[in-house]
Amino acid sequence: MKAFRTGLSGIAALASLAIGLAQPAWAADPIRIGEINSYTRLPAFTQPYRNGWELAVEEINAAGGVLGRPIEVIARDDNGDPGEAVKIAEELVSRDKVVMLAGTFFSHIGLAVTDFAKQRKVMFMAAEPLSDAVTWQQGNHYTFRLRPNTTMQAAMLADEAAKLPAKRWAFIAPNYKYGQDGVEAFKAELAKRRPDIEWVAEQWPAFGKIDAGAEVQALLAAKPEAIYNVTFGGDLTKFVREGNLRGLFEGRPVVSLLSGEPEYLDPLGDEAPVGWIVTGYPWYAIDTPEHRKFVSAYRTKFNDYPRLGSIVGYNAFKAIAAIIAKAKSTDTEKMIAAAEGIELDSPTGRFTFRAIDHQATMGAYVGRTALSNGQGVMVDWYYADGAKYLPGDEEIRKLRGQ
Repeated sequence: MKAFRTGLSGIAALASLAIGLAQPAWAADPIRIGEINSYTRLPAFTQPYRNGWELAVEEINAAGGVLGRPIEVIARDDNGDPGEAVKIAEELVSRDKVVMLAGTFFSHIGLAVTDFAKQRKVMFMAAEPLSDAVTWQQGNHYTFRLRPNTTMQAAMLADEAAKLPAKRWAFIAPNYKYGQDGVEAFKAELAKRRPDIEWVAEQWPAFGKIDAGAEVQALLAAKPEAIYNVTFGGDLTKFVREGNLRGLFEGRPVVSLLSGEPEYLDPLGDEAPVGWIVTGYPWYAIDTPEHRKFVSAYRTKFNDYPRLGSIVGYNAFKAIAAIIAKAKSTDTEKMIAAAEGIELDSPTGRFTFRAIDHQATMGAYVGRTALSNGQGVMVDWYYADGAKYLPGDEEIRKLRGQ
């Protein structure tokens, strides 16, 4: 499968042309990062993600690179297949001599590369997969994860869900690792806050193959007072449309993981649900200097607005550059030591990678969905600091079998 490269001959050169400057004379070979993602399987998220890391690499190289060397990204498409992802990871390490692996989207692929990183003793920056196991149950010395995991985001939502009067709940989630983790975490977190909750129905459609009409009818038949949703992408669109058509959401609150992310909310247009409690990314309303600067640069480069994937890609590669700079080396052990406890600024606020489990404290935005000018948006939102939703050291040691 053909790889595409971004670095000295790609983004840095384009950046130099764009600002009318000669390309810098690099004193050494590029630092190669291997990037693996499901670009063709889920472009709605991974294309904005790629845009984000391309912008980050462009800025890093335009500012002189890292250790006097440009960052070069060798990006490969895993086609949503964990076996293919591991094969690509081996090629990137053995043939392309990358100093670090990054990326992945689907949880089962992230976990496959997590295990590969452990076996091959190569650092892995898991940018997007949400399964808790990436840094907890199957976490290892070599793997770091950027996004808040399913338990963190489920706990953020449980804070709001616990305020609802509803006692009879139902859920719908894709039947693979992410969906399973998302349900288990939310149930546990909501039970801590509301032990009187009863779960009266569950639906586990295969990812990408949802029979939305049947799923909605089954949920209606159970007569729940509230619904927890974990579907996303095309499955979410179908679920919302069938739910609207059949009246599933009338007078019934919905708590929904990720559904406020523009990748998933925007395609719904004026069919977007109103009043759902969601995690997401209200890029249009975040008014901080750091975020305004990011949005301006992103729009200038891509003539488009950012999605959550854009932030994830941007933050991931800014973090990678900062880690290498702090380590003053591309040696794996030195980079790991530098990454543990490093503090980083980003468009969405300051975060760190915890030494105990290599989980970032990057948070998420929590709010409610609404319609504005025929488009779904987030309102009444706030930023939930990821550090507040992470277990303590003793629990982490148990989870990691230490």
